[in-house]
Amino acid sequence: MPNDEHFRKLERMYLKAPVNDYFRLSVEIRHSEAHIRIPVRTDFFHAAGAVHGHVYFKALDDAAFFAANSLVPDVFVLTAVFETRFLKPVNAGVLHAAGKVISAARRVFVCESQLFNSEGDVIATGSGKFVRSGIALTPDIGYV
Repeated sequence: MPNDEHFRKLERMYLKAPVNDYFRLSVEIRHSEAHIRIPVRTDFFHAAGAVHGHVYFKALDDAAFFAANSLVPDVFVLTAVFETRFLKPVNAGVLHAAGKVISAARRVFVCESQLFNSEGDVIATGSGKFVRSGIALTPDIGYV
């Protein structure tokens, strides 16, 4: 059964991933859920002056992904399918993505996530399927 030590190792692994340096984000993982926070910056904006959809997708997918991996103590999970629904633009504040596991089987996990603006409004939602991989959770990938 995954525990707090597993959650902290997943958090450290996430923060050590080179791609996350750019986003200056934070993460909190608990049993069956994860929270990602990303401060909005103008270098995330598209030409119309709001955050580009790739930031929405990243936050939603990462929150759902780590909700799933919170239940898997031995291997990395992979995103198999992920759908994003954009509801509102945002150009200031902090994005907060909350992911949770909806159903868990031995190999496949179905998760949902919501993205909130600083006022607590839902600005996007996502859902997807995540599968166990053959990649062991080891110090080599930052799981320490």
